Amino acid sequence: MSNLLEIEHLSVSFFTPWGEVEAVRDVTVSLKKGEVLAIVGESGCGKSVLCKSIMKLLPRTAKIKSGRITVDGRDITGCGEREMCRLRGSLFSMIFQDPMTSLTPTIPVGAQIGEAVRAHHPRIGKAELSARVTELMTLVGIRDPQERGRQYPCHFSGGMRQRSVMAIALASDPAILLADEPTTALDVTIQAQILDLLRDIQKKLGTATIFVTHDLGAVARVADRVAVMYAGKIVEIGTAEEIFYDPRHPYTWGLLKALPALTEGRDTLETLPGMPPVLCDLPKGDAFACRNPYALDIDYEEEPPMFAVTDTHYAATWLLDPRAPRITPPIGGRGDGR
Repeated sequence: MSNLLEIEHLSVSFFTPWGEVEAVRDVTVSLKKGEVLAIVGESGCGKSVLCKSIMKLLPRTAKIKSGRITVDGRDITGCGEREMCRLRGSLFSMIFQDPMTSLTPTIPVGAQIGEAVRAHHPRIGKAELSARVTELMTLVGIRDPQERGRQYPCHFSGGMRQRSVMAIALASDPAILLADEPTTALDVTIQAQILDLLRDIQKKLGTATIFVTHDLGAVARVADRVAVMYAGKIVEIGTAEEIFYDPRHPYTWGLLKALPALTEGRDTLETLPGMPPVLCDLPKGDAFACRNPYALDIDYEEEPPMFAVTDTHYAATWLLDPRAPRITPPIGGRGDGR
């Protein structure tokens, strides 16, 4: 199956009074048609910046320093704002973290969804527009769409607002859907409903999805492949099964050990020691070395390359080098560190 999206050696920096912040560093990743790729990592690791780089929604202080973004065979890296306005929505669309900041409080929800439809189909008739709005609201699980469409965002719960935002994002039938932590502001029960809805929509429409989250439990529910990010870099990537049952990077081990489901019967929740590095003053070598209990001397001198575990599974850790000592993974893995 051909790749719908290809990101090759992408680096994005913010230029601030305190120096250059390297938010995304040499990221290479691809997305196939109909696939769900989850991007996981702590806050500030570059997940959202990566998504906004694809959409070209970066602020003026940010710059794509190097790399290439290819969508459906077309290189969009050098596209200007006018061209990107035509591509946004039709080629890719985005669901943001907080639905309340994505919806206008003074306009009925149905009218906002209709506005998104009309933006891409300006000649659509009134009856056809109404039918399309009803169809979209039904698709995202909003009952009584004609009545609810006349209501305002303040009349909707958090879950219903997120469903409305999803309807707006799907209004133009995008080939790629970027979901930037769409369940963060919701309670656990509603999170599960939204995740199931995302998966159902992806299966119905065949939409390729990039799902950004820090919640590995959510990843297990929806993802086909998982990319683990740390300090602006992808440090491990593989199928969901490979990441959960055979993780190879110490950072992935730490994230998995912190899952509440794996600490049942314990008094404390596992945590990763220390803090992520400041991206305007990155340490020499592997950025994770100072938090890595398995760090080798070389980790403080050289950044590790991506080592292949399988044809679909790669990890950037010196522990996979043939010369490295054998380490028994604290979670998952085959027990040989390789």
